[in-house]
Amino acid sequence: MCRRFTRRLFVFALFLFPAAIFAQTAASPAAMQAQITALQQAVQNAQSAGDNAWMLASAALVLLMTGPGLALFYGGLVRKKNILGTMMQSFAMMGLVTVIWAVCGYSLAFARGNVFIGGFQHLFLRGVPLTPNPDYAATIPEQTYMIYQLMFAIITPALITGAFAERMKFSAMAVFLSLWSLLVYCPMAHMVWGAGGLLNAAGAHIPSLDFAGGTVVHITSGVSALVACLYLGKRIGYPQTAMPPHSLVLSFIGACLLWVGWFGFNAGSALAASPLATSAFINTHFAAATAALGWTIYEWLHNGKPTALGAISGSVAGLVAITPASGFVQPFAALAIGLAAGFFCSFMVFKVKSFFGYDDSLDAFGVHGAGGTLGAVLTGIFATAAINPIYGKDAAGNPIPTGAIDGHWGQVLNQLAAVGISWVISIVGTLVLLFVVDKIIGLRVAPEHEAAGLDLSQHGEEGYDLNA
Repeated sequence: MCRRFTRRLFVFALFLFPAAIFAQTAASPAAMQAQITALQQAVQNAQSAGDNAWMLASAALVLLMTGPGLALFYGGLVRKKNILGTMMQSFAMMGLVTVIWAVCGYSLAFARGNVFIGGFQHLFLRGVPLTPNPDYAATIPEQTYMIYQLMFAIITPALITGAFAERMKFSAMAVFLSLWSLLVYCPMAHMVWGAGGLLNAAGAHIPSLDFAGGTVVHITSGVSALVACLYLGKRIGYPQTAMPPHSLVLSFIGACLLWVGWFGFNAGSALAASPLATSAFINTHFAAATAALGWTIYEWLHNGKPTALGAISGSVAGLVAITPASGFVQPFAALAIGLAAGFFCSFMVFKVKSFFGYDDSLDAFGVHGAGGTLGAVLTGIFATAAINPIYGKDAAGNPIPTGAIDGHWGQVLNQLAAVGISWVISIVGTLVLLFVVDKIIGLRVAPEHEAAGLDLSQHGEEGYDLNA
């Protein structure tokens, strides 16, 4: 009996085991597909987390450029009676532009609109989620992209303050630069970086290359700075009275902070922790180094001595010039761009400024306007699809040439068009805004207030209590 039961159980098992194997085999493709899908999702999540971490760090680095970087750099270059007034101008942009950006600035720059300006879909940051916007960055939340772009919007008008340092009312500065950020910066940001913008490289209008802000940031701020200093006129006593920097130590620290922060400015513009970010990082550093050398050599030959002010000014000029090209060129092209910027910007400061006699107090135009223009043009020459095939591939699968070095000389014409549009918008917009603000509240401080300094006349305090 027991032997018969065992025999029957064995026969039943012989039938059951193949059925179980067959069922497991039949189910395995679906299980394998589920595992593959889960693995792909895990990889995407890891990439998104890494890209988001890099972009948040980059946003912090760009904010570092304004305060303390630019605030210290500009603050050390003015006379000691104006240090707080000068630093407050940069700090004010951190507050004012943030509010403007949240209310309507981001929408005007990056919402879908026409070729010149964005729409109103994102007023008060409505419809700006914690998920990616594929129009701009596919792996980071749109709010990360928004806050990163805010840091650009903050530093751009702050750069202009260097041209009218020591002579504009704080109230006038606040109103003028707030309006400027809306009516000059936002349209330029939309045209170059916004979806459907006139100068967007991905569009079919005038595809210009501006990786991190050569036209949007430096040409607009530098040219507007020139217009502002011409409109306001010279400081009392300029150029007969010597007005040397009161603390090159502060300026030196500020310039080094700018150099470090610029890695977020340029490498962050890759919008991902990617090889393109590595390329932009390297190009940024190389250009700053050669520009510092170029300016120092020019100054050494011109004045007989190399100065700390010349070296740090040169480094900033190189950072400006490489900004539009940082994500498009090879490292040795970055060295060339930096060297050219060092010589060209020092020539603009030493020769052109003295020849025309305008009082660009802290050389905002000589460095940012001139350096940004030079960098935008050289981008059209040195940009290569080997670094960034931004125009895609042809029918044969080969990258479409990017710049003149690839054989696409038409890109130089596109760059010149973008430069021309940036100059026109900056000149016209700045002139109109200066005129309006001047008529309503007045731009310039009274002569006695200028003599006393902005610290006391505008803020009722002093940067240094020498009697303490």
